Amino acid sequence: MSVQSIRPQLTEQDIHRLIKGETPEDRASVAHRLCRRIALDVLSDAEREYAQEIMGILADDAADLVRRTLSVTLRNSPILPREIALKLAQDIEAVAIPVLQDSPVFTEEDLIELVLSVTAAKQAAIANREHLSTTLTEVISEHGTVEAVRMLSANEGAEFTDSAYDNSIHRFGSDEGVQKGLISREYIPTHIAEKMVSLVSGQLFDLLVNRHELPAQMAIDLASASRERATIDLVEQAGRTYDLPRFVSQLHLNGRLTHSLIMRALCCGQMPFVEHSLAELSGVGHQRVWLMIHDAGPLGLQAVFDRAGMPRKMLPAFRAAVNVFHETTHDGGPNDRARFRARMIERVLTQFQAIPKEDLDYLLEKLDYYSEMAAMEEVGDSVGAA
Repeated sequence: MSVQSIRPQLTEQDIHRLIKGETPEDRASVAHRLCRRIALDVLSDAEREYAQEIMGILADDAADLVRRTLSVTLRNSPILPREIALKLAQDIEAVAIPVLQDSPVFTEEDLIELVLSVTAAKQAAIANREHLSTTLTEVISEHGTVEAVRMLSANEGAEFTDSAYDNSIHRFGSDEGVQKGLISREYIPTHIAEKMVSLVSGQLFDLLVNRHELPAQMAIDLASASRERATIDLVEQAGRTYDLPRFVSQLHLNGRLTHSLIMRALCCGQMPFVEHSLAELSGVGHQRVWLMIHDAGPLGLQAVFDRAGMPRKMLPAFRAAVNVFHETTHDGGPNDRARFRARMIERVLTQFQAIPKEDLDYLLEKLDYYSEMAAMEEVGDSVGAA
């Protein structure tokens, strides 16, 4: 963007208005035009040097409006010089926050130093960046204000370590914003969920225990007790556990591995839980149980069913549900697990009517839940496509 290349679109009067404009609005208007061209044009070395001079003028402007125009317009641009970005970062919050949140020109060391020296709002802007490394996440969790840690906890692009989780909970575990952010994350480690059980209440407690994996014994204890409004769904807990054999064993030891629970899990498509449950109750290895359920014909299923002590009257429904499982496939799209489980329940309910009322109520409730999850995903996809 040399003087020659820019002059056809930027007049001498514009240059004068940029430097000597009587009002901030005049200078900001020209600044926006210039910054848009700087952001979008492919520049030669000479043009880049000229653009940097212009950006330097804008960064030194006495009017906040002009400096903010520079920051907002070039917040995502790799052409903004690092030195100018650092200068903007030390400016007032209205100027600094756009580049702190989005600028790609900062190094990790820059961002760490800024976290340790800037205001709460600026820290929060850094915590809201699209991607945060484990190091930066740990620094914010250890040194950030509560506003920053709230933003950090809700940022799925922040790479959390155990240390970052521990720092966040130790410093601000009683803050509802931090609690909600952590609980709303796609995944939190089991031991972190365990720590948070004693910190939260009400809807956050419900969300925590029904969204994240808990230690097996804690999930069983909570399902057996009455705490807040939460009802622990052991079928869902089984589906998210990383140590399914241990979870099933704990259920068995606590007398919670009931025939109804296994049937509910099967109707919801939680086949690994069903396999491990029958292995636990029958004393047969999981691999052999898998073969007896899926690859040994109807007599194999009946044999393991009987050996596990399951009531023979449940066998027709069980066999029908296994067949439905084999006939139902995941579609590979977003949230296909919810759609798969909804289809499983629908087909089981259609093919087998003699389901006990409590189990029927449970399955209808889960059908509503999975259907709602799938519908929400479809709405999100259509909005994104529009």
